[in-house]
Amino acid sequence: MQDLREGGAGASNEFWRSRRALNGGGFLACLGGLGFAYYAQYGIGLEPCPLCIFQRLALFALGLAFLAAALHDPRGWGAKVYGVLLGLTAAVGAGVAIRHVWLQSLPPEEVPLCGPGLDYMLETLPLAEAIREVLSGSGECAEIDWTLLGLSMPWWTLLLFLGLGVLGVLGNWRLRR
Repeated sequence: MQDLREGGAGASNEFWRSRRALNGGGFLACLGGLGFAYYAQYGIGLEPCPLCIFQRLALFALGLAFLAAALHDPRGWGAKVYGVLLGLTAAVGAGVAIRHVWLQSLPPEEVPLCGPGLDYMLETLPLAEAIREVLSGSGECAEIDWTLLGLSMPWWTLLLFLGLGVLGVLGNWRLRR
């Protein structure tokens, strides 16, 4: 800690190996992912499907968990609890992204029919049924409107969830304060 106050090079190195920096970086990565999603929607004009919206919600929840872990910066078992929370939240998001990728990989004749919009389902169906309907997917979720390096947005989201999940678990279980 003395190095940090004196501004020594060791302090800078030590900061980047800390859980707080890792969790703060995870929060910023989630913020960046959400920022790109909103840019794609409002800047490029890509309308999100229901599974895209669920992935955004999962990324938002993951970002909040990273932010809480960064601000709290616990020791011992507290860091492990945050690691588990981050891993579970990332797994939920990855699960939704996997479902989305699977729908996009179906041949056109096997794609489910387009269903009602998310707003309509949330207004007319009980929440559990609306969630089940969204996760079953629809034809609009199978459309690929954007790619980067040959991967669609759900693929990139899946990679983001997997990377942040592993980083969150291992970083909070292994790094020192």
